Amino acid sequence: MNNCEQWLRLLSNRRLGDARTAEPGRIRTDFQVDHDRIVFSSAFRRLQDKTQVFPLADSDYVRTRLTHSIEVSCIGRSLGTQVGEVITAKYGIDTVQPADFGAIVAAACLAHDIGNPPFGHSGEDAIRHWFEQEPPGQRLLEPLGEQQRADLLRFEGNAQGFRILTRLQSPDNPGLRLTHAVLAAFTKYPCRSGLESRQDGISGKKHGFFHAEEPFFVEVAEATGLRERVPGAAWDRHPLAFLVEAADDISYHIIDFEDGFRQGCIDYSTAIDHLSALVDRDLSERLSGIAEPKRRVEYLRAAGIGSLVNATARAFLDQEEAILRGEFDRELVGEIPQADALESIKRFAISHIYTARPVVEIEAAGFEVLGGLLDVFAGAAHEVATRPKPSRRARKLLELVPAQFLGEGGEPAADPYQRLLGITDFIAGMTDTYAVATFKKVRGISLPHA
Repeated sequence: MNNCEQWLRLLSNRRLGDARTAEPGRIRTDFQVDHDRIVFSSAFRRLQDKTQVFPLADSDYVRTRLTHSIEVSCIGRSLGTQVGEVITAKYGIDTVQPADFGAIVAAACLAHDIGNPPFGHSGEDAIRHWFEQEPPGQRLLEPLGEQQRADLLRFEGNAQGFRILTRLQSPDNPGLRLTHAVLAAFTKYPCRSGLESRQDGISGKKHGFFHAEEPFFVEVAEATGLRERVPGAAWDRHPLAFLVEAADDISYHIIDFEDGFRQGCIDYSTAIDHLSALVDRDLSERLSGIAEPKRRVEYLRAAGIGSLVNATARAFLDQEEAILRGEFDRELVGEIPQADALESIKRFAISHIYTARPVVEIEAAGFEVLGGLLDVFAGAAHEVATRPKPSRRARKLLELVPAQFLGEGGEPAADPYQRLLGITDFIAGMTDTYAVATFKKVRGISLPHA
């Protein structure tokens, strides 16, 4: 298969679980339809109350996961379109437009955080901790198979996102029925959780799907022609997944830095110095005409993102043939001239933003909230499913769980793996505010109208 044929297969607009060929002549392309399906999903809407950096922030300027995801999508569209313009010209492809590359990357970027639980990455740690360290979680894992246990012991927001897109949103569809190309570009870590050893390269850093959704990913991999690294367990990345990752890297490094400035974690001169190092042209004259410091920082943030997008697109195109051969597996932002300046921003953010006291306080509370919710709801589901006469308490608690997260007839699933997945789906899907409120209510800390 030559590179042109490989690209055409990678850009498959067939939909998961649907063998039909796409209808020609539609006003919206299939990839634009994917974008809109994600926007209108309930899981995407819930990102408006999920943590980006500053949990439960009082300022309406600070980003949530929703605004972050929209910004990443915009960056991804620019990256994909720039790359698509060169690729289509290079290989004489006339059945796919540069805008299709941009639409695929934009849709995948839009969904890239859709599986994140409450309290950001700390929420992922809290779920893993409960299954690994807490006696109730350890006991509930005992009857599961090795691959099934690995899903929960290594709970991963990326894999939860794939589960949401392919199963939880419209379970019988399956999911949003997105195109193979968008699902492949979404999956930055195309391997399962239970691998005996981590794969080399950035794509093996985490896992991208749970055991329950493995057949769905196998279909995606086969449809787009992804090369197997470990038979039935790990694959090469879809090339456009590198652009999805880069869009996220650019966004959260720069925008978290700007949010840190707005929250008082970074002083003005530090913000100006770090952001100026990203820009590939002299902006001193333009900045001198902007009186307000925060507007100068905003302007430099925008200029910095523009420079990084152009440099990252060039880096992708320089490595394109190596990516197609599966020989390149590194972060694209590490290949650009501004890599050192971007790394400096990352290090400063770690020491001054991500460890700020308000951030750490609420992240620590997240362990108690999510661990407490798992105690209550996973315990109740297990009791109702396994005891001939479960307690009234367990029954009452399960009345708070929507039927979609239980088994047939609104009862907990008989299979312990599916039962735990359902409860984890329920808790991971909560917003920050709803998780805190539910925890207070089931613990008797806060009662309605009390």
